[in-house]
Amino acid sequence: MNWEALINKGGELLAFYGVRILTALVILVIGRWVARAFGRLVTRLMDKRDVDPTLTGFVGSLTYYALFTFVVLAALSQLGIQTTSFIAVIGAAGLAVGLALQGSLANFAAGFMLIFFRPFRVGDLIEGAGVQGTVEHIQIFTTQLKTPDNKIIIIPNAKLTDDNIVNWSATGTRRVDMVFGIGYEDDIDKAKAIMSEVLAADERILKNPSPQIALSELADSSVNFVVRPWVNTGDYWGVYFDVTETIKKRFDADGISIPFPQRDVHLYQQDAA
Repeated sequence: MNWEALINKGGELLAFYGVRILTALVILVIGRWVARAFGRLVTRLMDKRDVDPTLTGFVGSLTYYALFTFVVLAALSQLGIQTTSFIAVIGAAGLAVGLALQGSLANFAAGFMLIFFRPFRVGDLIEGAGVQGTVEHIQIFTTQLKTPDNKIIIIPNAKLTDDNIVNWSATGTRRVDMVFGIGYEDDIDKAKAIMSEVLAADERILKNPSPQIALSELADSSVNFVVRPWVNTGDYWGVYFDVTETIKKRFDADGISIPFPQRDVHLYQQDAA
């Protein structure tokens, strides 16, 4: 046995594979550090945009593990191990999981968009996916609303993003749209003065923009006015109910009639013959 040749061969193999192993270790260590740093960077960016902490942690971890997977594959490739089969297995597994969780992934992507772009926040009154309510929770897969009658509605996020979203709380103020009708024989100026007094007496009604009172329609049985005061969002229903009641009482007290549709029925009698 030629020990010298064997030692030389061993030295060559050690030098060849030693460099590969050392390079693979360097790739693994540095790649892991880069993956962690990039994951922390994504987390910080999401924190600056006030993204939900649950989604922040999930996306940060997902970013780290995705990058670290590529780092491991690069290290194995440096050792001479064929990674094509690994990539094929990972791709097939990803495809299978994606098909199985297609709906969940759609809801997750929609939840990420809702939290990142913030078309609404917790506490906002919104209308979307055919329902209306106050936002209680914005989660990764679903959004929870509470209706005025204290029902809890859980909506998949994909349904919200696929439909129009109406945010009643976005600007902080709302316009109350009301219609009041008076009789054709009543005094228009007197009715407008009464409605103006009612609006001016309510401190919840904003001065700017100023309320609008305008004659809008000469209907079949009434002269209709639109009354449009502006209020803070939280005062909407209180002002709506109170102003409606107060104007009705003032109309009654001042002799302004509020007509309702009437129909005349004429009966004609014919002889039996």
